[in-house]
Amino acid sequence: MADADDRWQLLLFPESASSVSGQVDTLFWAMVVACGLVVALVFTVLLVFGIRYRRGSPASRRGSPLLYHNRWLEIGWSIPVLAAFLFFFAWGALLYVEILDPPTPEDGEARRVNVIGKQWMWKFQHPEGIREINTLHVAVGQTVRLRMTSQDVIHSFFVPAFRIKQDVLPQTYTRLQFTPTKVGRFDLYCAEYCGLSHSGMVGEVVVMPPSEFQDWLARRDRPGTPQQDGERLFRQYGCSGCHGEAPSVRAPDLAGLYGKPVPLESGGTVTADAQYLRDSIVFPSKHVVAGYAPIMPSFKDQISEEDLLKLTAYIQSLTPEEPDAP
Repeated sequence: MADADDRWQLLLFPESASSVSGQVDTLFWAMVVACGLVVALVFTVLLVFGIRYRRGSPASRRGSPLLYHNRWLEIGWSIPVLAAFLFFFAWGALLYVEILDPPTPEDGEARRVNVIGKQWMWKFQHPEGIREINTLHVAVGQTVRLRMTSQDVIHSFFVPAFRIKQDVLPQTYTRLQFTPTKVGRFDLYCAEYCGLSHSGMVGEVVVMPPSEFQDWLARRDRPGTPQQDGERLFRQYGCSGCHGEAPSVRAPDLAGLYGKPVPLESGGTVTADAQYLRDSIVFPSKHVVAGYAPIMPSFKDQISEEDLLKLTAYIQSLTPEEPDAP
């Protein structure tokens, strides 16, 4: 009986383990209560009318002409209902922005982790260079910011206990931020059907006390940080020949570029974020910088998504990072 009670409790009140999960639950239950009241009102009126005006009832069916068209009655029930649901819309929109475009954490810089989804696994790389597959270790209370992309098809990063879910797209960077508030192991799923073994694309987020997490980091091999690997790839693919200190051709300077507006030959402007850097490597003709010839070759299908993340990390490191840089 106790096990059955625990299952029902988890079903109605799932485990909550992040800084936003409580807010999501509050919004959900507030909407359940509001919709429940509307349903109860409608069915109560339906029941009362069904009994009072049933066939054979002596109740009079001749009403006042005001009952056929009463503007104030229509306004009286329409406006409050509209206002109530607009309130829920605004509440949900603000929470959505907080989850997907959160403010800079007040307790220091967020821990940045690269994530690659592929059929059928999750690959993680920590800022120290530590790699994991289907398991992500983090410290309780520390904000974690994920930069995610897919190697093949659309996936979706979903941790129910954290109440977070974000699509992971090919050729696109998406981001997600969370702050775990409870120590433990929490299930990680792909919430987007991605092929025959979609159901097997599972993992876990392991939340540890800060001291234990530091011990875990110390015991792991560190083959090189993303920035260090990116610097090696920058030379390996010949990027330094055009964008280095002594370029052989006239090309844009990458030092101090990240996060700044870039004027384009087409007349527009684009922000040099991670997506712009990736597109400039893979699709160099997409954003041609004003004053420069479109002579950069495309590296499409030549550089893996994992290496592209490292290259963007290195180029980003050439600019002093602002606190809210994505």
